[in-house]
Amino acid sequence: MPLIRRGHEKNADSSSSEATKASRRRKILPFLFLLPMLIFICFSWISPVILTIYLSFTDLSIKNLLKFNVKYTLENFEKIFLVEDPYIPEVLKITVFYVASVLSINVVYALILSVAIAYLVKNEILSMILRLSWLLPRITPGIIYALLWIWFIDPTAGMLNKLLMLAGVPKSWLPSSWLLDKPYAQLLLVIVNGYVGASFGMIIYTAAIKSIPPDLINAALVDGATDFQVVRRVIIPLLKWPILFVTAWQTLSLMASYEYILMIWGAGGGGGYAGVARAAGVMVWSLYSYTKAFAEYQYGYAAAISMVLVVIGIILIMIYFRVFGFRRLMAPSRVEV
Repeated sequence: MPLIRRGHEKNADSSSSEATKASRRRKILPFLFLLPMLIFICFSWISPVILTIYLSFTDLSIKNLLKFNVKYTLENFEKIFLVEDPYIPEVLKITVFYVASVLSINVVYALILSVAIAYLVKNEILSMILRLSWLLPRITPGIIYALLWIWFIDPTAGMLNKLLMLAGVPKSWLPSSWLLDKPYAQLLLVIVNGYVGASFGMIIYTAAIKSIPPDLINAALVDGATDFQVVRRVIIPLLKWPILFVTAWQTLSLMASYEYILMIWGAGGGGGYAGVARAAGVMVWSLYSYTKAFAEYQYGYAAAISMVLVVIGIILIMIYFRVFGFRRLMAPSRVEV
């Protein structure tokens, strides 16, 4: 009997150890699959963030880059917050105008457009054609999109001035250059980025509207609700999470993006792309950081400018989470299915 009991104990111990090993393998296996992505994130995101933080507290520039004579300093942030850089207030003003204006298009106008296309337009083929027409700028290569706008606003060969004159706008009211004349350049800045940005919000909103159970909408219609009441009382309340996502994503994207500005206003002229952007009044914060790094080679100061942008972005995201009630959105549903 003792021998049989010992045998049972050994079998129990071996089965327990095998179960423990199997449990460990199940826990380790997902991380093995995620390892390539984690390595990629480390080298493409975490490392640049650490390097930017480090550079923002140095005086690294083209002068001491090869000498390895870099010192730690707070002068970069003093230039920003004590306005020792006289151009900082204007860049901040342009950035606030740019982000607020384009964000209203990307969030609010895209929502109106999505509701009109996905719900009010009952013909599915027409709805698909309209969605595709707004999606074309998103799938078009950026340089092609920029070149089309450069041609479209050309005062001699372009179509914009001709269309405006056909609409009854006097020629004397039109600018000599849409790229340089203020405030037409700022208006062009908003339209160019808003048109391509609205397509992103439209994709998210349209997918969310199409995923709403038809029974909810049909029940509201049976109760006598109009289309406007269905949109206001049923559709929009159910889009709170997509609205939060689009608002947060587009805010961060607009604060960090400058590619279309660089491609359109960087075509040349006096002072290079930096001079053209300044003359046109379209020098946003991210482009100013890019200019300081790759046109004036002030790498430490450019990193400090970028760090300010990162901090502002984090603060705005926290505000969005508070306004939209992020915890309530992430809480499990109280409705039992």
